[in-house]
Formats: sequence, C-alpha cells, structure tokens
Amino acid sequence: MCYVINYGNFTNNSPYANNTVLLLSSLAANVALNGGFYTTSIGQGADRVHGLVLCRTDASEKDCLECVNNGIRDIITKCPNQKKAISWGRGSVPPCTIRYANYSMLGKMELDPSEPGYNTKGLTDISVEQFDKIWSGLVERVGNEASMGSEKRKFATGETNLTSFETIYLLMQCTPDLSQTDCRNCLWQAVGEFRSCCLGMSGGYTLKPSCWFRWDLYPFYQVTADPPAQPIPIRKDKKKISSITIMMITVVPVLGLSLFVAFLYILFRRRKSKQRKKSSSSDSNKRYEEIDCENTNDIMSTPDSLQFDIETIRLATNNFSDDNKLGEGGFGLVYKGTLPDGSTIAVKRWSRNSRQGEAEFKNEVQLVAMLQHRNLARLLGFCLEERERLLIYEFVPNSSLDYYIFDPNRRLILDWKMRVKIIEGIARGILYLHEDSHTRIIHRDLKASNILLDEQMNSKISDFGTARLSVVDQSQIATRRIVGTIGYMPPEYAMHGRFSIKSDVFSFGVLVLEIMSGQKVTRFHSGETGENLLTYAWRVWNERMPLNLIDEILLSINSNQEMIRFIHVALLCVQEDAANRPTMTSIVMMLSSHSVSLPLPSRPAYFMHSIVDREPEGSSTSDATMTGESINEVSLSEQAPR
Repeated sequence: MCYVINYGNFTNNSPYANNTVLLLSSLAANVALNGGFYTTSIGQGADRVHGLVLCRTDASEKDCLECVNNGIRDIITKCPNQKKAISWGRGSVPPCTIRYANYSMLGKMELDPSEPGYNTKGLTDISVEQFDKIWSGLVERVGNEASMGSEKRKFATGETNLTSFETIYLLMQCTPDLSQTDCRNCLWQAVGEFRSCCLGMSGGYTLKPSCWFRWDLYPFYQVTADPPAQPIPIRKDKKKISSITIMMITVVPVLGLSLFVAFLYILFRRRKSKQRKKSSSSDSNKRYEEIDCENTNDIMSTPDSLQFDIETIRLATNNFSDDNKLGEGGFGLVYKGTLPDGSTIAVKRWSRNSRQGEAEFKNEVQLVAMLQHRNLARLLGFCLEERERLLIYEFVPNSSLDYYIFDPNRRLILDWKMRVKIIEGIARGILYLHEDSHTRIIHRDLKASNILLDEQMNSKISDFGTARLSVVDQSQIATRRIVGTIGYMPPEYAMHGRFSIKSDVFSFGVLVLEIMSGQKVTRFHSGETGENLLTYAWRVWNERMPLNLIDEILLSINSNQEMIRFIHVALLCVQEDAANRPTMTSIVMMLSSHSVSLPLPSRPAYFMHSIVDREPEGSSTSDATMTGESINEVSLSEQAPR
C-alpha cells in the first residue's frame, strides 16, 4: 500500500518529477549494497528530492530487493505526482520502508502515517490480563535493546514463554539514523497503537515511517544478532614482576618472529629464482599461466598513475569480501571498494579459470586507458601482482541496463524521457569510439548488460575486452574466431567473421528495440511462427502498427511520433546489408533532429540461432571463442549495486 502525505503535487516532466524517478532508482540499486539501509538525495534547491529505504535486518537480499521493487511499483502507480510518499512493500513479508520527500528525513522521527494489523484469531489458553503482563515485559526488553543499536542497525528480536505450549516471538526495528531516545519513543508509540486496537489477538504489527514491530506465536524471523565481543582475559598476580622478566617476555618472542620471517623470505626468494630459471628454459609457446612483470612489459609501460598495488585494492575491498561483491561474468567477479581518499571503485578480478586470458586483459587496459568520454565507463587503473589481474573502474551505482529494462517491476522506473536519454547516451558513446577518439575502436559486444547507468541514469558503455582497433579507411576486418553475444551480432560477422563499425551499428539497433519494447532479443517469441524481436518489429512496421512494439507502460505517454521515429532508426540499423546501415554520425542526427528525413528501411537480418567456431586449432589469433553467450559477459544485474 502506498500512502500519500498531503505535501503538494508535482507536474509530469518537471525537474522534481525527474529527480524523483532517479532517486527511486538509486534507492533500489543501492539498498542491498549498503546492508539494507540507504539514504540519498538528488537535485538542487526546490527541486531536490530526499529518499530513504530500509529492509528488515534479518531479510535475505532477495526478499529485500523484491520488497523494495514492490514498494517502488506501488509509489509509481498508486501515488503519482506526489511530493511526499511512503510504501511498506505492498504486503511483502518481511516488509520494508521506501520513502521520499522534498525535505531531509535523516535523523528525524516520523510517526505518521501508521499501519497496524493483527491476526484474526484471538488468544485461547490465557486471559488478556495475564498475556499483557508477559507480553509487555518482552516488549520493554526488546525495545530497549533495539534502541541501543549502532548507527548501522537498530534491530532486536526476543522470545518468552507464554504458556507451557506457546512462545511469544517479537521483532522491533528503527531506521538506524534515529537517536536512541527517538527510536525508543517511536517503538512505544507503535506498541501503544497496537495495544489500543488489537490487544487480545494472537499476533500483529504496527508499521510507521521511522520504526516497526511485529510479534507472533511462531518464529517468523532469522536470528542475526552480532556475536558478543570476547573479553580479553586479564590475569591478576599479586606478585611483582621484575623488569628483566618483562623484557624477556617482550623481546624474545619478537626476536624469534623476526628470525622466522627472515628465514621464510630467503626460502621464498630462492624458490622464485628457481621457478624463473625453469620457466625461461621451457618451450616459448607454452600457454600463459601467470602474469609477472617480465611477461607484461607492454602493459606495465603505461603511466605509473594507472598502476595500483595489491594491498591498496585488498584494503579497499576488505580482501575481496563477499559483502562487497557486485556481480560476475565470464571473466570472474566484480567488487565494490573504497580507496583511502574516500572515492568508490569497481574492481574487475579476473579468475584464473576465466575463458578470457592475458590478451583480453591487455586489450582492455590499453584501449580503455586512452578513452575519455562521459558515456564510457572510466578506467582508473590496473593491478598485476601476486598472480592477480585486476581492473579498477569508476563505480557506477545504478548497475547495468539489463537490471532495469528486462524486469517487470524495475522497468517502471524507465519512463519514455529516461529511455530516450539512455539511447542517446549510448549513441554518443559509440560515435566517440568510431569517429572522435584518437583511433577508431569497434566494440564488438554492445548489449544491455554492458551498458552501465550512473546516479543520474546516464549510460556508460563498458567491457572492452573484445574491442578491436581499426584504421579510419578500413571498411571491414576479417577474423577466424567469433566473439560477442548471440542476438546482437550482424550476419556478416556471425557467418563469415567480417566486422566493421557497422557491426556496432547493428548491435545498437538491437539495443534500441530492446529498450523500446522491454523485451530481450534472445528471449522474444511471438505467436506460432516463432518470430524474434527483429522480425516482429519489421512486421508491425510494414503493417503500419509500429506502436504494437512499444512497452505497454509507455503507451499512455503522448510521444507516439517520437517513438515511431526511434523504431524507424533502429530498423535502419539492423538491415541485413551492412552497406545500407547508417553511420553513428547519421544516427545521432536522426535521433536528435526531427527535420532530418529518414530513408525507408529494408528487411532486417534474421536472428542467428547457432554459431560454429571456425578457428583452426593452434591459431595465434587473440580473439576468444564464443560459446553460446558472450565470453566477455559482464553482468551486474544479479547483485544490487551496482
């Protein structure tokens, strides 16, 4: 249920409306990454929107995200155009709180609106007076414990025997930004409301903006209490300890430890020296196993400012803690980290078992290091130490495009104006790669999971592991190994290994159709004919019903002509003949100017259901083999951020 607080309305497409959409998106993307509690604000002055999201501390990440998505869906559909609103996740168990307003809520106790509820069954084996005495004692104990929590969590659970056969289970939680006093007062208000309406029932709850509680006669929560700190035993000896004894106790262990460390260091150096001698005498064509500085001179020659030491990255990611994991792909894992200066980073950690190897790592470092554009993910540096291959990128908080566009709930956040912004940003990023960078770059793996979204939902192209350089006047390049993702590859590349800047144009066209329809190209099927997204778009275009392609949540918007124009541009991009596809320069003009006339599109290429790797065994090409999905897939959509 979404509750509207009478605080005024905003108009569609106003700065406040746009900031509200961005804020709700940021809350959904960051709540799981911040332990179930996250606050932020977006905008300036009177258009600034403040938001807060809180999940129950014992909730799983999946339950938390499901509840938050349900709550945001309610706010968008049931509380439109409100300057202030709150939802508790529309009946989700466990509940969560999603709030936004045009003022800062941080540290402020708010008691209204309030939602009490109760089990319909009453108490049977005990009187209300006896129950109230036992229940009140438990409430006071758990409430005090919850209010005394930390700045990260104010949460407590408890239980007590009600009868010989029944136990009361109780959970209480406040937003952790509240003071101890405000948390306790909020909980007592919630308990008082339940007592007034529902005392004598066999379970119930009260939800408030700043706190909630629930109790029942069965264990409905997971115990997540922090382990108690173990006190350091102190031995009290009445006898006086001499200074010589103190010196012996202190110095001898330290001296022994130092000698042991020195011995291990000498042993390690000798073993390392033997390994290097053995490696130099082995077959020069031996498959790459480890990365040392001697093997990566071409990477290490990049500026020192791009080189991070391993200890800095371990400290930033808490030694690659699972709590900091953002997602994973074919190469390995991605972690969130915080550098000593406070800046947030995303660390791509290559797996030793990754199908991508030294070539892809070098490729990404050398290409991305020289790219600077607002619509490209920015590489901050790399690390090659202790058999680790790490790429350090700027942290992009709102995860990737596929996290939103293919999800029935999160897709509601992407209104038409925002989808236009994302499409135009992708187009400008590709144009930079093709025409405006120091050298022409063909990405070769453009897809929704490789489009990241920053805090303002600006699109940023990522993952350049399979990208290739091309001279300006080179129309096509041939390769014997196919890389990329089925559905986004044009036929001349998938079938014959020929790629060019028009390959990226084809992928862009597929992306636009996905963004317009909310449907994934590899999962779209229409009717018994088995149409794919491209052929369906072509059919409805020829039947003069192009709006049948549009995501149904956009059809109420009065932008039909602009939508039809975007479909038209997408169909020009996915034409079967690469020569007929426009360049990115033309595409950017066609998207931004209604005065530019568009040629009629021809039939699109059909979706390739299978690709055969034609790479002869022993070939020296650096491209990786495509097996089904992209070998270079970097998807952050399974974890909340980004």
